[in-house]
Amino acid sequence: MDGPASKLRLPIAATGNSSAARVLDDWYVVCTSAQLDALGTKPLAAKLYGMPIAVFRTAAGELGALLDRCAHRNVPLSDGAVDGALLRCGYHGWAFDTAGVCREIPTLCAEVEGKARVVPRFAAREQDGVVWVYATPDVEPAREPYVFRWVRDPRYQSGREIFEVEGTIHAVAENALDVPHTAFLHSGLFRKAGGGNRVEVVVRRWHDRAEAEYIGEPRPPGVVGRLLAPGGGVVEHFDRFVLPSITEVEYRLGDASHICTVSALTPITDTRTRLTAVISFRLPLPAFMVTPVLGPLARAIFKQDARVLERQAANVARFGGESFVSTEVDALGPSILRLLRNAERGDRAEIGQPHEHRFFIDV
Repeated sequence: MDGPASKLRLPIAATGNSSAARVLDDWYVVCTSAQLDALGTKPLAAKLYGMPIAVFRTAAGELGALLDRCAHRNVPLSDGAVDGALLRCGYHGWAFDTAGVCREIPTLCAEVEGKARVVPRFAAREQDGVVWVYATPDVEPAREPYVFRWVRDPRYQSGREIFEVEGTIHAVAENALDVPHTAFLHSGLFRKAGGGNRVEVVVRRWHDRAEAEYIGEPRPPGVVGRLLAPGGGVVEHFDRFVLPSITEVEYRLGDASHICTVSALTPITDTRTRLTAVISFRLPLPAFMVTPVLGPLARAIFKQDARVLERQAANVARFGGESFVSTEVDALGPSILRLLRNAERGDRAEIGQPHEHRFFIDV
């Protein structure tokens, strides 16, 4: 018998589409130096794309990053402790060096080293107060980690915030670099709807990055804009994505005012991301006046972003996949996805001139 219930259909069929991409031949931030130091002799349990990794520092200060599984009985090495130059498992005491080689097996009177007793190791680097790990084990890295260049400039003050959100690298990066949503989701903090300012946008894409330049943009009317340019004016505004997972949001007004927020995105899993956000600034106002404002402001903006990303991820799961429609005002989203897909396939062939596209938006 036909009735109303028999005619119910899902409004959108499950597609299985996902913007999740695994770029394994590159570096990701797994923790700050302070977080690792705070653990003392305990290793830090981290994840990259769901892969458990034990990160530790030897007594001499050498970094190690090993697969978080003892070769002996599969107990997490992060449950163990650093003993001099070795990471010792807390179950039977097997001890491994930073290369993953087993160097000690308590009570064993025979040869200690053996091929089957080696734990996969991940290259690790420490710079700018954070620890980077290369996502492919047992290889020499093909490139070096990203450099937070403004952190190294003595003219700038810098602060750091760390957040975790639901969402793929693509979703989180696009959110960080998306202008249109700021007038609605962050109204009053950043922009407001119906600004009525016509701005030219130039989108450029290289083999390893993409950027959007906003030309002729008046100072944003929110709190961030008033910090950047108390007297108003036209700002230089660049948004950038750099492989594998770096976002840069840069505002400048002449030589006196410059704010840049750089976020290193870490894929804890394919659909959960950690942001290590570094805010660097040089402003006419004294740093002691700006710092107490920027931190809470960044956290307030992030909480709004985190909520909408959580809702987006939940709805993608509810409908069984993504179904995105883009326009040119989604300036960097499609380029970010193309870069991630190419890098996932190992295709980062250098090109000469960047691909460039120009259009106008109202902000």
